[in-house]
Amino acid sequence: MGGGFGGLQAVKALRRADVEITLIDQHNYHLFQPLSYQVATGGLSPGDIAVPLRHIFRRFAHVRVLLGEVTGFDLDRREVAVATDVPGAIRLAVPYDCLVVAAGSSYAYFGHEEWRSVALEVKSLDSALQVRGRILNAFEAAEVEPGEQQSWLTFVVVGGGPTGVEMAGQITELARDTLPGEFREIDPRGARVLLVEMEDRVLTGFPEQLSQRAAGSLERLGVTLMLRSRVVEVRPGGVEIEAGDGTRSRVQSRTVVWAAGVTASPLAQALADAAGAEVDRAGRLAVGADLTLPGHPEVLALGDMVRVADPETGQPRVLPGLAPVAMQEGRYAGRLIARRVRGRTELAPFRYRDKGSLATIGRARAVADLRWIRFGGFPAWIAWLTVHIFYLIGFENRAVVLLRWAYSYFTRGRGSRLITEAARTAKSARE
Repeated sequence: MGGGFGGLQAVKALRRADVEITLIDQHNYHLFQPLSYQVATGGLSPGDIAVPLRHIFRRFAHVRVLLGEVTGFDLDRREVAVATDVPGAIRLAVPYDCLVVAAGSSYAYFGHEEWRSVALEVKSLDSALQVRGRILNAFEAAEVEPGEQQSWLTFVVVGGGPTGVEMAGQITELARDTLPGEFREIDPRGARVLLVEMEDRVLTGFPEQLSQRAAGSLERLGVTLMLRSRVVEVRPGGVEIEAGDGTRSRVQSRTVVWAAGVTASPLAQALADAAGAEVDRAGRLAVGADLTLPGHPEVLALGDMVRVADPETGQPRVLPGLAPVAMQEGRYAGRLIARRVRGRTELAPFRYRDKGSLATIGRARAVADLRWIRFGGFPAWIAWLTVHIFYLIGFENRAVVLLRWAYSYFTRGRGSRLITEAARTAKSARE
């Protein structure tokens, strides 16, 4: 269940096993989520980072792809309830011998779900397209509403993790490098980008020296860092921000991008309810060191929706919410099932191999923590490009993305700046 990084790797690990696989996802494509923010800022097109699941598994005769939304689990009968989108809303009960749940996560709004329609996130392809429409519409609206330029050209990014840092840098480069000369009443270079972070530094998952380097790069780009600050109110016309000393200020902004905190997929709670288990405050389900659900060895759960038991202490621990974690867990789950089918002994407990982290700030700006070496600037940016090209699915996508990045680097242009009708959100933002 789930066609993301974890589910994809689990299916691939079962390539040669004597099994029949049903892959269920509510979307018909696999999304390379680490680059969704580039769709949101016009650097890439949706098709550059998304590939149809049926195309990926077209040569896997034992894999069936089912488009639908999982609505529940019956662990006693070993069935998954699925609601399809076909006319008539057909509901299916899909049986299984072994179940792998890799449902992922979404951004958490800290109990303020009413903010979700105003402060958009870029974790899904649909929301990335909405953000793209809102950002581009902001410049269009500023062109025709001179009296409201300040609010239209002020962009607030909430969250100083990799996604927030990357979004802030990309919006700034869009305004200062790509759009100048295209408008007559406004100068896009006057746009303000505010990055709001509760901690005392950005990229808290990186060593402090790399965080400081990233902060310096952002400030040189023109991003305003608001550290030790948190958003306490989000409205269509702006946000209210509380500083570390308790003082509050209002920022007039029509475009707010949310990249702060995550919560597990609701399916983690549904699975916990079916098994009589509990979830933590972020909605994550506790699984064993072999990724199996306690009391149900035929059920494996992985990715952002779980906490994995430590092999030594047995205590559940939260692994980083990164694609490499889900990919390694997916491969482990596939190998575990394959060994069971062949009647072999079970695998040793899962252990995450941390190969380091990369984050890009903008054109030729990035930081890299590869454990054995830490560096930034242009070399880190090249490393970031190489890793992301390598993990993209399909030769065509790799070639297209590489060409787009080369074009953007040499011309500072962005070729995917269409405002589609589905993403036209400026009117609702104004209201």
